Order: sequence, then structure tokens, then C-alpha cells
Amino acid sequence: MDPTRAFVKNVKRVVVKVGTAVVTRDDGRLAVGRLGAIFEQLEKLNSRGFDVILVTSGAVGAGRQRLKYRKMINSSFADLQKPQVELDGKACAAVGQNGLMALYDTLFSQLDVTSSQLLVTDNDFKNADFRMQLSQTVDSLLDLRSIPIFNENDAISTRRAPYEDSSGIFWDNDSLAALLAMELKADLLVLLSDVDGLYSGPPNDPRSKLIHTYVKQKHQKAISFGDKSRMGRGGMDAKVKAAVNAAYSGTPVVIASGYVPNNIIKVLNGERVGTLFHKDAHMWIPVNEIGPHEMAVSAREASRRLQALTSEERKNILLDVASALEANEQFIMLENDADVEAARDAGYDEALIRALAESVRRLAEMEEPIGQVLKRTELAEGLVLEKKSCPLGVLLIVFESRPDALVQIASLAIRSGNGLLLKGGKEAKRSNAILHKVITSVLPETVGTKLIGLLTSREDIPDLLKLDDVIDLVIPRGSNKLVSQIKSSTKIPVLGHSDGICHVYVDKAANLEMAKKIVLDAKTDYPAACNAMETLLVHKDLLASGGLQELVQQLEQEVNGVDEAIDHIHSYGSSHTECIVTDNQDVAEHFLNRVDSAAVFHNASTRFCDGARFGLGAEVGISTSKIHARGPVGVEGLLTTRWVLRGKGQVVEGDKGVVYTHKDLLKCNGSNGSNGY
Repeated sequence: MDPTRAFVKNVKRVVVKVGTAVVTRDDGRLAVGRLGAIFEQLEKLNSRGFDVILVTSGAVGAGRQRLKYRKMINSSFADLQKPQVELDGKACAAVGQNGLMALYDTLFSQLDVTSSQLLVTDNDFKNADFRMQLSQTVDSLLDLRSIPIFNENDAISTRRAPYEDSSGIFWDNDSLAALLAMELKADLLVLLSDVDGLYSGPPNDPRSKLIHTYVKQKHQKAISFGDKSRMGRGGMDAKVKAAVNAAYSGTPVVIASGYVPNNIIKVLNGERVGTLFHKDAHMWIPVNEIGPHEMAVSAREASRRLQALTSEERKNILLDVASALEANEQFIMLENDADVEAARDAGYDEALIRALAESVRRLAEMEEPIGQVLKRTELAEGLVLEKKSCPLGVLLIVFESRPDALVQIASLAIRSGNGLLLKGGKEAKRSNAILHKVITSVLPETVGTKLIGLLTSREDIPDLLKLDDVIDLVIPRGSNKLVSQIKSSTKIPVLGHSDGICHVYVDKAANLEMAKKIVLDAKTDYPAACNAMETLLVHKDLLASGGLQELVQQLEQEVNGVDEAIDHIHSYGSSHTECIVTDNQDVAEHFLNRVDSAAVFHNASTRFCDGARFGLGAEVGISTSKIHARGPVGVEGLLTTRWVLRGKGQVVEGDKGVVYTHKDLLKCNGSNGSNGY
């Protein structure tokens, strides 16, 4: 449950308002299928003991559609050629209300629910006796488990211009719903619309972002609204006004889509659906707190400033990080102790913090990764092309609650010149917060602390996954389910691994003592690691000798030979890490060349598949994909390339007069590339 939606646990009475755009289709006819799905949700709530009150729009639109149809079939061809006079809205309301309620009664009857109709006008609420009687009638209906259905009685309303000559009591069905929520002491008002909620701008503008929690002090003057409702009188502007009035009078409001299945149920379950209006929202979300989009943009801007520094300046930042970790050792351990106490898991100690500091220093001393000339080619005389390494831009990394994860990831981002957004496991919330504070505190002002953003809620992740214009790579570290969910939820490239199903194949020519050591280490050194052995494959000839039987009874699977082992790995493996144990060099080479996995070993434990052990300094994860990076991903995996062309005024002009030489200057000069910064 989203912490900002925890109040729904105490909701008993709920008002649901369906707008015209939800009630009707684009052609003006009633959206029977959509209404049926909404009514099924209302029936579920009613059966669970909620007091459900429905406020509906759509009568005018439905009536207009029916009257237009009747007028058309009763008109001559000549009549249809004449300019058509707009139908009287009050007549439309009278006809439409009749059809609307007939449909509603039919739908609710199919669900074995009794409904009741109450039509009201603005003037009714000026009468105190009416208001008292209204409350009593609604209470009686709800006690009988009947769902009251409210609509403004537009057919007899004396108001001509809803927004100009309103008495101020209510001015459309959104404000009627807000008024009823307050009058009838509802615990929640749900306004269903044709969009997902309130956006920072017009919903069809790709730059607009969904606002999950409305803070009046922050959003009131910062939002620009789109067009009014497709068929109704209001639009999002009207809904926001109604929502603010109700929320600040004590009734929380959620504006959500009526098109999305089970949205009402999701709201009542506390899920982060739509936009929440609550009088205490300013206490949950600081007015000056930046959202996910702003955080990503800030990280991108800071990464560009980081890239502009010299190699020595970037190196010094990492050295400062290492020193800061050691200097704040006690504070880090104090916060970590609180996490450990809550999770009852292994945490930090002085040795681990010092080891992390040393790993950061080793990373700082590595060759400068940015601006390396990977290829230099003379295209033609005086025209030289270079292929150079450069940062990806902004990384979003979702990682597990491992004690070393945040430091490794942040250090790699700094070394590679990338901006970074981090979301760690909730079990290490306090540890991650102090580490983030320590690391960002040493970032120079010329770069800024927003280079590395720390997300505190997993509810921000869906919004970030939509930012393919800002975030360049997502790296999920965790379960296969997490990786799959993220891959299916974003257009941003995802670098991750599936389940770490690692194999060890013991060949008939293996040294059995060596095999026992490797198998034991691969399985028991750190069983939870993704590079731990999951399956042991044994050549069938070894079964007769019983050499491995005692150690691996539960793990072994008999195989006829190396080719069958390879086929098994390709059929059941996850392309992570595989190992062969054998003294036969030809068999080993056959295995190493044929197995299609990120890492393939000969006579070595699968546990060696690790960025630090590979000499990468650290790793952000292990990739089993084949695009961009594969295996342990260190600094190199967080870089891409760009082309730099230097000329002396050359133009293509149909390639006339251009003599292409395509000379490899690096090979000619015997150089392995140089730093261009």
C-alpha cells in the first residue's frame, strides 16, 4: 500500500462520480461495456459492506443522441439539407435521464443490486430542511444496501449558464459530487474521468507528467489545463476545483480513469492510482521536493558538468568518497544497525567499510575511461575521424539490500561520468540514506549533489520508466520477476540478467579432488549469489566409480558427454555462468567455444564471475543479454561511443574530387588509443 493512501483503511462511505466522457462513447451513445465494468466494482464494494453513492453525468449527451436519431428518421431529405438547429438541452436532459436510469437499473439488477434515483437542483440545497431530509433518505437507502444514484435535474434547473450564474452551491456534477461527499459525510470521493488523473499540463502533451498527490501550495499555479470534457460541461479544471473544495473540507478525493479496469477497487486497496487530493498532503510531500522527472533531468545536467571536469578532478572525487566513507564509519554503522535490527540480516562492520573505501580508491586509479580514442581513421587527406568513449548519460538502477551495492554503483557512475538514480531495497533504507548523504557531500559544487538521486518510494519507479527521453539505461538487480516486470514496462533499454541458473559439468577426464573443491565452492561459498551453481552435470562414466556420489547426490544429473552437457545448458540455463572440470584440453576448448553464456570457465568456480574479481574495480550487475554489455558490468559497460570528425573545410558535393584513403591511423602509429580530454 502506498503510504500516502493509508487512510483508505478507514474508509466506510464512498461517493463515486462518473463523467460524461466515461458514460458515453465517442459517438455519443452509452458506453454499456464500460459502465458494466464500473457497476461490477460498485457491486463488490456494496457486498463488502461499503456505503456506495453514485453521482452520474451523461443524461444530456445520451438524450441528444436519441433525439438526433429520432429527428433524422422523421425528416425528409430536403429537411436534412437545411442548417440544423441545436436541440434544447433541457429536453435532451429529460429524454436522456429516462434512458440512463433504465440502463442503470438493468445493469444493477443483473448484479442483484437495488438502486434508487435522486434528482436535485442547485436551489434545493438552499433549504436546510431539504438537506436534513436528503441525509436521512440516503442513510435509509444505504442501510437497505441500495445504491443511491444522483444527478442534477437539468430538465427543470433554472440555471442557464452553469459557471456564470451559479449560486455557488454547485455548478456541475463534479461540484455536486463534492457537495454530496461533504453533506453525506463520505470518507472518500472518487471522480472518474477519461484520463489517468491530473497532469502537469495537457494530457496529450508528452512533456506533461501525472501528478500522484496534489499539493495546493505547489501545484495550484503551476498546472496548465487542456481542453474541456469531450461532451460534458466541465473538464479537468472543474474536477480539480471540486476536488480541492472537498479535500480541504475534510473528504479525500481521487481523480482516476474510468477506462482502466478495477480502478475503483485499486483506489480502495490503497494502490497509487490517479491523483490524490488530501488536506494534509503538504505534510507528506514538501512543497520544494522535486519529482521523478525533475530528479532525472537534474542528474542529466549534473552528469554533463561531471564530464566537463578533467580526468584528475574526477579521480579526486572518488578519492574523497573513499575518505568520507572511512571518516563517517561510525555514523554508517549506526544507521545500518537499525536496518539490521529490523531485517535480522548481515550488515556492515569496520572491515567491510574499509574494503569498500579501498575498492573506490582502486577504481580511481584505473585508466581514465572517458574520451578514449578507440579508432582513428583518415577518411581523406586532412579529414580525420575518431571513435571515442563517452558516458551513457543517466542510469536508473534498482538494487537489492546488499551492503556493498550502493557504494559500488555510485562509484562506477562517478568514474564513468554518468548521472544516477538509485532505488534500493526497503530493508536497507537507513543505510542507503546515510551512504547517499556521505557520497554526495563530497561532490564539488561545480557538479552538484543532484548527480546521484536516491528514490525513497518504489511508487516512483513507474513514472521513471516512462522517461525514455531523459534516462538512458535501466539496470534492475534482483529477481527474475523484477527484471521481467521492468522490461515489460519501459521503452528504455534494460540491462539485466534472468535467473542465475549456473552449471558445472564434471567431465570423465576430471581430477576428482579438484572437482569436489570447485563444486563445493560454487555451491556453498555464497548460495544466494546469482553466480552460485544451481545444477551439476556429471559424465555418466563417473557414476560407476562413485567418486562424486557422496558429495552431490542431490545435485547431479547424468550426461553422456560434453555435447549433451552443452545441450542441457542451452535448454535449461539462463546464459549466466557455466564451468567445465576436466584435464582434457580438447574437451575443455570444445565446451568453452560452444557454450553460449556470458561467462564460461575451465577448472574454476562459477563464483569468480564477479566484477571485482575480474579486476573491473566494481560492478553494477551481471548482464546475460548480448546487446551493449555482457557478463559483469563495470565502467566499460556504462560507456558508449561517439564519432568526432575533424576537417579543413571539406564538403561532400557528390563525392567529386574526394579521394578516400580510409587509413587506420592508430595501427599506423602503433597506438592503443589516447584520452581526448
